[in-house]
Amino acid sequence: MPMGFKPRSVRNANHSRRFRFVLLIVGCLVVTMTFLVVSKPQALFLSNIGLGTSLLPPQSDHDAVNGDDHGIQGSHSAQSSQVLESNKEKAEGGEKNVIVVDSTPTEETNIHKLTETRTETEENGMSITSDDPTSNQEETHDRLALPTISNYTINDPTQGDATVVLEHSDGGDQIQTPERKPLCDDSDRRTDVCDMYGDVRIPGNSSSIIFVEASKTEQKELWQIHPYPRKGDEACFKGVRELSVKAGSEAPPCTINHDAPAIVFSTGGYAGNLFHDFTDLLVPLFLTARPFDGEVQFAVTDFKNWWITKYLPVLQKLSKYPAIDFDKDKEVHCFKQVKVGLRAHNEFHIDPARDPGGYTMLDFTKLTRSAFSLARETLVNVEDLSARKPKLLIIARKQSRAFTNINEIVEMAEGLGYEVVVEEADAGSDIATVARTVNSCDVMMGVHGSGLTQMVFLPLNATIIQIVPWGGLEGKAMLDYGNPAKEMGLHYVQYSIAIDESSLTEQYPRDHPVFTDPMSFHSRGFQVLRSMFMDNQNVKLDVNKFKDVLWKALEHLIQ
Repeated sequence: MPMGFKPRSVRNANHSRRFRFVLLIVGCLVVTMTFLVVSKPQALFLSNIGLGTSLLPPQSDHDAVNGDDHGIQGSHSAQSSQVLESNKEKAEGGEKNVIVVDSTPTEETNIHKLTETRTETEENGMSITSDDPTSNQEETHDRLALPTISNYTINDPTQGDATVVLEHSDGGDQIQTPERKPLCDDSDRRTDVCDMYGDVRIPGNSSSIIFVEASKTEQKELWQIHPYPRKGDEACFKGVRELSVKAGSEAPPCTINHDAPAIVFSTGGYAGNLFHDFTDLLVPLFLTARPFDGEVQFAVTDFKNWWITKYLPVLQKLSKYPAIDFDKDKEVHCFKQVKVGLRAHNEFHIDPARDPGGYTMLDFTKLTRSAFSLARETLVNVEDLSARKPKLLIIARKQSRAFTNINEIVEMAEGLGYEVVVEEADAGSDIATVARTVNSCDVMMGVHGSGLTQMVFLPLNATIIQIVPWGGLEGKAMLDYGNPAKEMGLHYVQYSIAIDESSLTEQYPRDHPVFTDPMSFHSRGFQVLRSMFMDNQNVKLDVNKFKDVLWKALEHLIQ
């Protein structure tokens, strides 16, 4: 046997053993990595970028539902969620742990443990530290915050719909609680709206609406809502009952179960003023109820029977069921869906870009004409006018902003070939009779005021002439009636009176700021503006000047 053969064999055996050992180590690493990739992929990738299991806040879906977010209380960005705080926590004034649940459009749930005032706190013997030490108060309040439940666990977020598993501290059974959004949305500048799906109960003769949770948990939610779309108007809200919308596991048993959803709103506030009847109630009610195609139940607080009777034809177009008197009814009404409050856009206006159904003021006026069975949908052209005189409706106010030379105006209009109808705006007038009168006319004119609201009954392509009193009120006039008229498919004309046509000349000298600087009164608040230019001013039209306006309206009719 050659020298050196045996040592070489030993070395080869050692190399072989080391090679097998290395393969064993590599195999173990492969198996470990495979296990981690399959079971907890987020632990691998997110830890590398310092986020752990926390992700960036998702884009809020509030804009898609509610549109404009810029409100009286400030604005929220499109990528922030509304903060929900427990009223119990507010009362106790203590620092409470919160679980922040962000839902993404891909149904992936991300859990963030935060505190309201510091990064670490002690409660129920458990220390909770913020995942992101750089986060601040504003970031916390941009997310949906729910009160912490002790001994909680969260199921695997990769398993479809997010579910929070709550485990009682007494060792009882686990409770599966589906994640949900806050009951109410207060981001809109004009109205607060609550939208609830599930077991919702409305106890009669109360001020409460209860969203019944599936189980007893420590989760609390309470909202105080004025169901009338004039947010921030304290004078208005003195006549609107405040309702409590809350979530809880305790509620009275149902006495009446409804298949149709419910809409809760108030006929308090400024109801009774013709303009506010439409801009605060009927138009928002159309926006909120029309998508249900009649299968919706109205529950009305501050119930005014005369108001319901007056607008019953419109209400019956929107709901197949008699309205419930929220304040006096003694039953416990149970629904699967309830909306509290009415969706609303600007004054006397529908923005189709903000409405999920794409509704417009044309849709609203079409429903209104149908509700009162009005004869004319569209103004008939010259062939019809050749057989009859064009009809002019003059809205004559009784008190402020009244025409002081109405007879002279009528005589001038008749001289141009108009058949003239003079109607005094009266809140107590039979609305069906008013609707038929307005619908029969081709041109309607009046001084800025609620009587112009009756233009909703005009046929398409008719002409509306708004006379604007002295005082720099052109912008308000356009907002309240000019823009809505155009959106209704009407021909709009705006006529601003001169100083000589105002009764203010009988009260103030020509060098008074009322005439030399009327805009200075605008900066002193609406009440001063109203008192100066709206409540204490009448109009004496210069019929020679105004003749040109009526002549142009006549030309529009025969084109």
